[in-house]
Amino acid sequence: MHRMACLPLLPALVLALASALAPSAVADPQAILLNLGCSQYNATPTAAFLVALNSTFAKLRANLSAGGFATASEPRAAAPAFALAQCRPYVTGRDCVACFDAAAARIRASCGAANGGRAILDGCVIRYESAAFFDQSTLPGNTQLCNGSAVAGGGFDGAVRALIGDLAAAVPRAPRLAAAAAGAGVYAMAQCVETVGAGGCAQCLQVASRNIGGCSPNSDGRAVDAGCFMKYSDKRFFPANATVDLAAYLRSGKSRGKGAIIGGILGGVAFLLLLGLLALLWIRRSRKLQKPRRGDILGATELQGPTSFYYHDLKVATNNFSEKNKLGEGGFGDVFKGLLKNGKTVAVKRLTVMQTSRAKADFESEVKLISNVHHRNLVRLLGCSRKGSECLLVYEYMANNSLDKFLFGERRGTLNWKQRFNIIVGMARGLAYLHEEFHVCIIHRDIKSSNVLLDDDFQPKIADFGLARLLPDDHSHLSTKFAGTLGYTAPEYAIHGQLSEKVDTYSFGVVILEIISGRKSNDTRLEPETQYLLESAWKLYENENLISLVDELLNREEYKPEEVKKIIEIALLCTQSAVASRPTMSEVVVLLLSRNSSELQPTRPTFIDSTSRVRGETSSSSSSSASRATVSISQFSARGDTTLHFVGNNVISDKLWWMRQQLLIQSANEREDRKPIYRGLCWFCMG
Repeated sequence: MHRMACLPLLPALVLALASALAPSAVADPQAILLNLGCSQYNATPTAAFLVALNSTFAKLRANLSAGGFATASEPRAAAPAFALAQCRPYVTGRDCVACFDAAAARIRASCGAANGGRAILDGCVIRYESAAFFDQSTLPGNTQLCNGSAVAGGGFDGAVRALIGDLAAAVPRAPRLAAAAAGAGVYAMAQCVETVGAGGCAQCLQVASRNIGGCSPNSDGRAVDAGCFMKYSDKRFFPANATVDLAAYLRSGKSRGKGAIIGGILGGVAFLLLLGLLALLWIRRSRKLQKPRRGDILGATELQGPTSFYYHDLKVATNNFSEKNKLGEGGFGDVFKGLLKNGKTVAVKRLTVMQTSRAKADFESEVKLISNVHHRNLVRLLGCSRKGSECLLVYEYMANNSLDKFLFGERRGTLNWKQRFNIIVGMARGLAYLHEEFHVCIIHRDIKSSNVLLDDDFQPKIADFGLARLLPDDHSHLSTKFAGTLGYTAPEYAIHGQLSEKVDTYSFGVVILEIISGRKSNDTRLEPETQYLLESAWKLYENENLISLVDELLNREEYKPEEVKKIIEIALLCTQSAVASRPTMSEVVVLLLSRNSSELQPTRPTFIDSTSRVRGETSSSSSSSASRATVSISQFSARGDTTLHFVGNNVISDKLWWMRQQLLIQSANEREDRKPIYRGLCWFCMG
């Protein structure tokens, strides 16, 4: 994906420049840059993201001087933005704002339209992302920054390690998770981001203390991580009145702690050796799983594996996966509503998969990509957990459930025309992001109304990436086994196993017809002539009577007939037999939002019905596959319906046709060399 042009944040930069040029009594904002990183991916749509980011930066600046810490977000913007700023406890008031302005100018000049970035200065830190991150404590890429020359004598090194150890133990219990202290010629401070909580702070400072310990006996050292900051020096870098008595926050006096350690050693040497061995194995395993990508800076905006949840915590959150908490069922497992300890409501999908020795290497890169897909119209994977062969996937929770409930379920008829149109546009934008705006093309493979969830504002979010596949840049399509839902599936994929992003385009066209008509793609309760929605829509198009397809429960005063006809024609463009004739999803977005009334001329669609029969004309992406296509012509009589199947120049019976289709599907299955992505996810999850 080409990097987009960088559009400046004018209000934020004006504020920064005004602050820098205006005469002031700023004492020391400690604006030395320590660490700067930008995501390699651009936000989309760029203009909307920069507007949202402007807003969050303005809020941060307005609130920062009051307490030295602020968060801001625009979660419902067209391109959501989340930001955080924090000053050191001894950098206050105007100094804090001056440090923020310096950091903001740096981050905007360097990151441009990137969807994430952070600037760590000596006196403050700013971070922004396109998704919420406020509870992140430690991430791959945490590091130390060592300066100065070595201090002679062993006393300084010991004093540094002692003071850093005390800070790491005391700060998680200190007010606002920050403290500065001095002793034996060493000055040190530690601070955690206030939103990570005491537990996250302790975890982060344990890592930071190990990192910064590598700097001693240098005279100056710092440790940086996503959720904390630590610094020591042989020179005072904070006011004398900023120090804190750490004794009040330490669990016990040193003599008591030393006695307990000696007693533990004398009483259980064997136990400690065993515990040490287990800890060593665990650390080696964790480092292997969390090995950062080269070039990561705090790992904040680069590709990350999904967050690991404890299995027990998710079991408690879902009330032991009780039926009362069940939200729905799917081909890969049941979905349950869960309430986490922090009060956040999530959706937990419970999968049972067979463990295989070959899965980890095959799926690691794909799983990282899926867990890093962030778009307002895509349901976000928050994390996972694993216990034995059981895998739990944690997603953001959508209170309004799935789209199919509103189209032909218990809430049928409650969506008005504006809501339906917005759902169509939102789905198109989400698919355009997957296909063209993310840095690799991701094909969903199972677009249908039950896989579209609705948030509180009835904005759509495409869900269930269990069948997703990646399309390499140098491939026009993949040959793979069929996996999806008949009635929504493109014929070239169901019959020949040819997978491209146009398979999702086809399915999207079918869902458009469902949204407009309030009918299922295949409704066996209807007469055979109207049972198949796509076939019925094409007949109405040929008869210039498309308006008859509109859901009778829609208020006719809410929509314009010409507008509805245009959207149905767009759906028919998406379902054309010729793969090359279908528009890309970005072109679909333009067509949907265009006010141009130019006439669209779709060609006849082909589809696979619920019995795996091909209906209508078929073609494929190549002439060779087209010559092998099957055409089914249904004829109806008073005694029932019969179907003639043409294969090349031959006419075959239902039984022979069905046997042929099974052989085709079996052949496609044998070409498959991958497994569904859900299996890969489980390798990243802790029990």
